[in-house]
Amino acid sequence: MDRTKALDVIENPHMTEQAMDAVDRENKLVLMVDLEADKNQVGDAVEQLFDVTVENVNTSITPQAQKKAFINLSERDDAMDVATQLGMM
Repeated sequence: MDRTKALDVIENPHMTEQAMDAVDRENKLVLMVDLEADKNQVGDAVEQLFDVTVENVNTSITPQAQKKAFINLSERDDAMDVATQLGMM
């Protein structure tokens, strides 16, 4: 996946208290993504943009018809570093 397509998949970080706790405790990112993107596209986009290894991606659709992705990073990657790059911290 090229950088332009990756930027189309990732819309913005989801910044709530629960999302910040997930970054700290579970090495997990919470991002709002394109409604049409599947889990593989989300994982590829995160790997492309932030140079990390994605272990698992779970998604859910919010009542506002937006897609939220929960991205587990490998143990050797730090979600806090990515969150800082995104301006979450």
